[in-house]
Amino acid sequence: MAEHDPPAAKVSAAGRKARRSRDKRRKAARGKARKSASGAPKPEVRPTGGAPGETAASPREPQQAALSPPQAPPERTAAPVRAAAFEDRGPVASANGLPGRPSGPGPRQAYAAIDLGTNNCRLLIARPSGDNFTVIDAFSRVVRLGEGVAQTGRLSDAAMERTLSALKVCADKLMRRNVFLARSVATEACRRASNGDEFIERVRRETGIALNVISAREEARLAVLGCHVLLEDGLGPAMIFDIGGGSTELVLIESTGTVPRILDWQSVPWGVVSLSESCGQEGATEAERLARYRHMRELVAESFAAFARRIEPSRDGAAEAGPLRLLGTSGTVTTLASLHLELPQYDRRLVDGLVVPAASMRAISTRLSSLDLAGRRDIACIGRERADLVVAGCAILETILDLWPADRLGVADRGIREGILRGLIAAHGGAGDQPPRTAGGAFAAAGDPS
Repeated sequence: MAEHDPPAAKVSAAGRKARRSRDKRRKAARGKARKSASGAPKPEVRPTGGAPGETAASPREPQQAALSPPQAPPERTAAPVRAAAFEDRGPVASANGLPGRPSGPGPRQAYAAIDLGTNNCRLLIARPSGDNFTVIDAFSRVVRLGEGVAQTGRLSDAAMERTLSALKVCADKLMRRNVFLARSVATEACRRASNGDEFIERVRRETGIALNVISAREEARLAVLGCHVLLEDGLGPAMIFDIGGGSTELVLIESTGTVPRILDWQSVPWGVVSLSESCGQEGATEAERLARYRHMRELVAESFAAFARRIEPSRDGAAEAGPLRLLGTSGTVTTLASLHLELPQYDRRLVDGLVVPAASMRAISTRLSSLDLAGRRDIACIGRERADLVVAGCAILETILDLWPADRLGVADRGIREGILRGLIAAHGGAGDQPPRTAGGAFAAAGDPS
C-alpha cells in the first residue's frame, strides 16, 4: 500500500482505475531516467577546501560532517580534536563530535588528568573504583618545556614543539578512551614565561586541550591530595614536598581521619631545571663539581629560610610526639629510591610507597654530586634524560632533610595527576577524597609566591 493512501476498502472503482493509470506513468518515467543515466559520464568530485589534492573529507577540513549522527566518526589517527572536548567546563557530552557520547557520568566513565610541568608532560586516565580509582591509561614524556626560561624569561620554540608533540599524544588518548571529564594544568614554566599565555592558546588551538595555569598554592594542594595516603602513621605535624622542574613545594600538614589539614606551605622557584641552569655548567674536576653542589645547597637554603623559621615550633613539637614524618613526590626521590634498591631498571611497583632511611638518600646524593655527567649516565635508573638534572634534585632534597630532619623518607610515585583525579571524581558523583582543608587560612597568611 502506498504511503498516505486510504485503506483499500474505501477506494472506489473509479479511483482504482485512476491509480492504475498513475502507476503506468510513473513506471515509464523511471525507465526513461535509468536509460538517460546509463550513458552519462560520472560527475567530477572537487575538493571544497584545504590544500590541493585534498578531498572534502580531508583531516584539514572542519569536522562538521562528524556532528551528523548517520555519518561515521572521523579517523582518530589525525587527532583533530575540537577545543570544547577537554575544556574544564563540566560534562562534555558529544562535545568532540563523536556520536553516542554519554551525557553524564556512569560507573564505567573515564576521567583524565594532565600535568604539564617544567620538565615532564604526564597524563593519567582512570575510572572510579569503590573508594579509589583504577588507572586504565597513562603517558609520560620528558619535554623540558622550561628549558632556558631562567635565562631568557621565554619558552623556546624547540621546547614548545616538543611539548606540543607530547600533548597531541595525550589528546589522542583522551579521544580513544572516551573521557567523560578532564582537567589539564600547567605549572611553573608557564607561570614564569612571558609567552606562556600565547603557548596555552596555541595548545588549545592545535590539540583541543585547554590548559589551566595553576598557582603554586593549587599545585601544592593537588600534590598533597594525590599522595598523602602514603604518609606513615603517626602523631603531630608532618612534611610533604614536591620537587618539580621549575619549583619546589613544601607543605606542613596535620593528619586527620580523612585528608590532612594544611598548616603552612611554601613554594620556591628552584626545581631541577631552574636550579641546574642558574648554577651554570658542571666543572671539569671533582672539586669544581662539589663547589657547584654547595652553591646549589646555599641557594635553596636561602629560599627556604623564612619557611624554616615559621615551622620551627611545629617541628620541635612533632619531634616530641614521635619520629618526624616526611613524604616526597618527585622524579628525584623515586630515582634515588631506585638506586637505594639497586634496581636494574625503574619499577614503580617497588618504589611507590617505599620508606627509605634518610641517611641512605644523603649518601646517594653525595656520591652523585661528585660524579661527572658521563658517570651518572652509566648508572641504571638515571640514564641520559636525568643525568644532567639529578644533582640539582639531590641538592634540594638534602636541604629539605636539613629543614625537616626525619630519619626516614616516604617515597611517592604519585602527585598532581592523582590529586586532580580524586577531585574530579569526588566532585562529579564518584568516589574519592575531598580537597585538603586549610587551617586558619594558612594559604592566605603565607601568600601565593606565584
